[in-house]
Amino acid sequence: MAQSHGDVDTGDRRIGWAVAVNVALTFAQIAGGILSGSLSLIADAIHNFSDAASLGIAFVARRISRRPADDRMTFGYARAEIVAALINYTTLIVIGLYLVYEAVMRFITPEPIEGWLVVWIAGLALVIDTVTAVLVYSMSRSSMNIRAAFLHNIADALGSIGVILGGTAIIVFGWLWIDPAITLMIAGYILWQAFREIGGSIRILMQGAPEGVDATQIRNDIERLDGVVAVTHFHIWSIDEDHASVEAHVVRTPSKDGDPALLSRIRKVLREQHGIGHSTIELRPVEPAAADENGPRIR
Repeated sequence: MAQSHGDVDTGDRRIGWAVAVNVALTFAQIAGGILSGSLSLIADAIHNFSDAASLGIAFVARRISRRPADDRMTFGYARAEIVAALINYTTLIVIGLYLVYEAVMRFITPEPIEGWLVVWIAGLALVIDTVTAVLVYSMSRSSMNIRAAFLHNIADALGSIGVILGGTAIIVFGWLWIDPAITLMIAGYILWQAFREIGGSIRILMQGAPEGVDATQIRNDIERLDGVVAVTHFHIWSIDEDHASVEAHVVRTPSKDGDPALLSRIRKVLREQHGIGHSTIELRPVEPAAADENGPRIR
């Protein structure tokens, strides 16, 4: 369903505010991490900066994707959002691996940590992460691009909770090891989310069949139609997250109804049974003398 102009503008404003508050939070967390000596707080700050960057990328891609199709991009610019999602998921993976490395090094060489400062700044971060999540949640349900940025934010909110718990443990028990341990948990969650979601964007950019679409079933449904002998050169791919396209050569028998009637029935099957509205179908007749053991001969 197309968004109204008002909905689009509201969404843009929400993302703009989310970027602004996350940039401000990043500086506060970095300063607090340096002053307190907390690696997990700095880790949370780095990930929070990636939140701001991912939201910025999502914002730019969202605007580019609304450009109309032209002679250079005949399918339009909707895949700009898929590219942005891939960039954001890749960034999450890099950040997760970096945090694993830093946590292991901190286990080897522990450093003193100011627990109260960690708790207060992480608490502030959790509030801002929650506000950001509320701003973008509704859009994340219908956009892979915004969903990637939203997952950045959720990972950061969980990281803030972990940092609060870690800071409290340091205050109460003096457990310095809890700081890199929580950093490892944050990194593990980041990597799990990124690897789980990145496949969808790669699939679209590699022109794979859409998720949940059975290419074999589509081909069989077309071949069951009266007048269809075989389906060849069959290709199905995602134009963007919401639209799929089919290209096929359909070998047909001679018919009194003619090509337009068969094309109409094929497109009805694609549209009503499989939700595919864009198709390029070439009908190719069987030669009359083609009934031999090698199958139908087309011309």
